[in-house]
Amino acid sequence: MDRAAFYNAVRNAPFNGVLAQSQVNGMEVILNEWDKRNLSDKRWLAYMLATTYHETAYTMQPIEEIGRGRGRPYGNTPFWGRGFVQLTLERNYRMMGDRLNVNLVDHPDKAMDMHIATQIMFEGMIHGLFTGVGLGKYFHEDSDWYNARKIINGLDRADLVAGYGRAFFFAIDMAVRGEQQTGRTPQDKISDVMKEPIESEIREIYREFGYGGMYP
Repeated sequence: MDRAAFYNAVRNAPFNGVLAQSQVNGMEVILNEWDKRNLSDKRWLAYMLATTYHETAYTMQPIEEIGRGRGRPYGNTPFWGRGFVQLTLERNYRMMGDRLNVNLVDHPDKAMDMHIATQIMFEGMIHGLFTGVGLGKYFHEDSDWYNARKIINGLDRADLVAGYGRAFFFAIDMAVRGEQQTGRTPQDKISDVMKEPIESEIREIYREFGYGGMYP
């Protein structure tokens, strides 16, 4: 992926023209983890970035839950929401700690570590550890950006997060195509796009972000 192209695109949407270094730093850790795991479905990465954008109040940095669980079942425990996906409840801290070989029960603040927060998100969203459903359920031959919210938190703000996901997907796809197709003609690029099983969805997303002109 051409990361400069990626950041140029996300600066426009969803970041509305302003991109701070701290936001770039957070995304760099997520992109590096993606590369390390050698994953391939760009929609998965886009939806994880969208979830991070939403759950961290756009900061792309691990945060603690406002109020530290006040009024919630875990409010009198140290297991309030932390990280990129707001990990809560002792059983989830224990489960993720066991999976990552990190003692999150005795040291729940470790969920605020950037690299640990990233791994928690990847493990939970890919393998369906948060709610029982993972990315593979909603992104396969077709895409369901709306219901993918069930990976994290029912359908709370599902439309909003779906829009963020499509914005991140557009940026990722532009950056990947730019890197892979340097020197190719526009017609070559169109031919490659037409071979993809989600070609019609990609065409729709490009039009949504003002680049529909690349298609005949």
